[in-house]
Amino acid sequence: MDARHSLEIRKHLDEQGRILLESYRTMSHELHNLQVEEEMLMRKLYEHMLAEGLIKKKQGEEAPSRKDSATPKPS
Repeated sequence: MDARHSLEIRKHLDEQGRILLESYRTMSHELHNLQVEEEMLMRKLYEHMLAEGLIKKKQGEEAPSRKDSATPKPS
């Protein structure tokens, strides 16, 4: 293999490594932003459900699920 080609390949691989690292950093940052947004939305959903009476605050007892309350009990 010619030394000139080796140098070109090395430069190309270095550039590809730099691009991959930058892509990784960008995707990690975006993932973090999405996780923060998900947590915020879940908190808002919890607050909304609490305000609507769909769930009760935890005070040593679990709130009944809607599925259980919607199905009639057998007699």
